[in-house]
Amino acid sequence: MNNKSRRVPSGRLSRLAHFGGLAGKVASNVMIAGAKQALSGQKASRSELLLQPGNIHAVAEKLSHLRGAAMKLGQLLSMDAGELLPAELSVLLERLRSDAAPMPHKQLVATLEKELGPDWLDKFSHIELNSFARASIGQVHKATSEQGLPLAIKVQYPGVADSIHSDVDNVVSLIKLSGLLPKTLNITPLVEEAKQQLLVETDYYQEAKALSAFEQALAHNPHFKVPKSYPALSSKHLLTMEFVQGEPLEAMTSLPQAKRDQLAYRLIALFFTELFELKMVQTDPNLANYQYNRDTDQIVLLDFGATRTISPSLCLDYKKLLQAGAEQNRQKLKEAACEIGYFSDDIDTHYQNAVLSLFELAISPLRANGPFDFASSGLAKQISEQGKELSTQSRQWHTPPVDALFIHRKLAGLYLIASRLKANVELSPLLNEIQD
Repeated sequence: MNNKSRRVPSGRLSRLAHFGGLAGKVASNVMIAGAKQALSGQKASRSELLLQPGNIHAVAEKLSHLRGAAMKLGQLLSMDAGELLPAELSVLLERLRSDAAPMPHKQLVATLEKELGPDWLDKFSHIELNSFARASIGQVHKATSEQGLPLAIKVQYPGVADSIHSDVDNVVSLIKLSGLLPKTLNITPLVEEAKQQLLVETDYYQEAKALSAFEQALAHNPHFKVPKSYPALSSKHLLTMEFVQGEPLEAMTSLPQAKRDQLAYRLIALFFTELFELKMVQTDPNLANYQYNRDTDQIVLLDFGATRTISPSLCLDYKKLLQAGAEQNRQKLKEAACEIGYFSDDIDTHYQNAVLSLFELAISPLRANGPFDFASSGLAKQISEQGKELSTQSRQWHTPPVDALFIHRKLAGLYLIASRLKANVELSPLLNEIQD
């Protein structure tokens, strides 16, 4: 984790200047490297020149400095567009998953005063100025309430909310200038949705509502713990929550096999509960959003900024899709996919079958007879290979409804977590519940 603090540029002009400087640096590096290659009698492709280590470092470092939309778009594109993006561009976007540098204490104190008022310090008996967690939009600090309750305060980086549209557009321009994005790939729906999603995520009032909704919905579920929120100590850009003890879920690989299997099952079962019962889904399956408390045997759920409400009709369509997949009925699977909005009227039959095969592959862990071994199944690799096949038919590529993208993103992320846990899980009971 990068512990060296760096002031976050908060004004639009200052952030634009950073992007301009980045574009100039990248172009300069390309020209210098190209000249060196030419003088040595070697010929390098444009992608090789663009993706030299110096440029990858420059882009990742600059965007992590800016935080906010710049980093988040990279994360969304790398997950949502998946194999539709060239491998070289995925390498660059992957670098944006690293932690951002923390705000300097002076900027942090100014932000706390702006959000909670000049008497902000009187509202806590203690607050730690060094953050213990950081992400693309904000950083988190431990604190103690006047009543002695442990708190976690998420402080949004200054300027993030106001610069969403310009930051996203600037990142997209950089990506397009790289020449790595297929001309036939229309990322406009993803980009526009990224802007809307980011606007939602920067409104901590909305996240507090989602946090409370999940806390109430899962209050009687012994397997999960959702932190309480404290509205009186929160604002639109600052969220105060209960601090809950937990260890990173990704560090639980040393637990006994049965416990790891149980944790993976609980998370995937929760996804079914979210989609078909609560009709609201926390759509960011980042490993950092899950922790495990050994003492209470509970999974701690964090970060509800990316929560989406799912319409009853879409829930019903997904129920049909999963039922068709369980029955291995290709015609019903096609009908359900059409109802969701996956295929345009003029879709190529070969492409359509490739998409349906991808659906069947994704459903395979759910319909397996007995436990599914996520670690040795090679499922991720198979999905990747089939995704690459689809990317070669980019003229046929059709953007499905955005909610569907986020639902698939969540399930794929949970599969990845199950793989990291080396879980061996029987998921057929979940499909049986849907059919019943």
